[in-house]
Amino acid sequence: MQCSWKSVILLALASIAIQYTAIRTLTSKPFQLCPLLGLQNCGLGAQDTDAPFERGTTGGGGCDDDPYFSINATRKLHILVLATTRSGSTFFGQLLNQHQDIFYLFEPLFHVSATLVPHPSHTRNPADRRVTLGANRDLLRSLYGCDLYFLENYIRPTPTNHTTDNLFRRGASRALCQQPVCDTLGPGDANVEEQDCVKKCSTLNMTLATEACREKRHVAIKVVRVPEIGDLRALVEDPRLNIKVIQLVRDPRGILSSRIDTFRDPHRLWRIWRATGRRPYNLDMNQLTVICEDFFGSVSTGLSHPQWLKGKYMLVRYEDLATNPLLKTQEIYDFLGLTMDKNVKHWIRANTQGSDDPAAKHKFGTTRDSAANAESWRLKMSYDIVQSTQTVCQKVLNQLGYKAVKSVEELKNMSFSLVQEKTFVPFL
Repeated sequence: MQCSWKSVILLALASIAIQYTAIRTLTSKPFQLCPLLGLQNCGLGAQDTDAPFERGTTGGGGCDDDPYFSINATRKLHILVLATTRSGSTFFGQLLNQHQDIFYLFEPLFHVSATLVPHPSHTRNPADRRVTLGANRDLLRSLYGCDLYFLENYIRPTPTNHTTDNLFRRGASRALCQQPVCDTLGPGDANVEEQDCVKKCSTLNMTLATEACREKRHVAIKVVRVPEIGDLRALVEDPRLNIKVIQLVRDPRGILSSRIDTFRDPHRLWRIWRATGRRPYNLDMNQLTVICEDFFGSVSTGLSHPQWLKGKYMLVRYEDLATNPLLKTQEIYDFLGLTMDKNVKHWIRANTQGSDDPAAKHKFGTTRDSAANAESWRLKMSYDIVQSTQTVCQKVLNQLGYKAVKSVEELKNMSFSLVQEKTFVPFL
């Protein structure tokens, strides 16, 4: 019994000693908020800070040295445009890209999908979604901290000495097509077109790109590979970030029409149906179902006004933006708390009135008569395809204020708009 009491006393003394040591360790240093996995200046071990950071590793130094995540520093605004393919997101992204204080990236998550799911199906695959979701969030978190080195983990072939010519749609970012990132262009080439940027700019130096990001006051990223806004909750609630999400939606009938024209091979059977009037027996309707289910789920979450989205969510219909680009863009900038500068206004005037330039008709281009383009799908789609689309997507059409057509004449009558007057007030 005596031995037992001695053991208890010794254990108690050891516990007190351990707790004291822990308290001394914590209080001897100022509290440090390590910003991101993969960022420099975290003081958690030595590492070559010139090397790209692997997931789950950190660099040397102190977190309090990083102005982008310092508690006392002026916070960057992190803008996330949540969209789907062929919903007008290229056009929308340029409304942010033209702002002189915004560093814009066009769909960096392309590299995650290409690396982790190199042969994706064209229907929703839960396994693919689980594989990419965590990686997508990690990459976005790093990019908002201007850690472009983290992106190197997904670019193929792997960049050499932090240089690459394989960044997806580099030319869609003004900051990556200007000095000093692109040293072959002069000050007069500030508004170079994407195709010219690809031709004239040399290999992308990721270090210069990172510096360009850090010089800007805000960061905007457009994504089409995140199915629903609920997938972003961990990012939106991250206290180290200052995220505002703008969800861009479009009439699913218009999205399908654009995909049929743009992505010909995956939509081969749809093109056969459109051309012949006969629906192929093996047509996969899931290509359409996925669009509408993701839209409905995501919009339902946003419009239900959960507390975690308060002050951080805005819904924009592409048709409203295309019809009144200046007015709608002003509303977007008001929501972001930013001033719409002259560069943005000039770009809108130059890119929404249409053009006879063949280059403007590139499938990913933006120069067009935006108002006419918003419902131009009605002249291309057959009534039976539209009718099937309305059946599959009835819930989201009603939710977003898109009218169903009931005859061929109604479909082709362009004086009759299928977009109802509907106001979506930002959740503030």
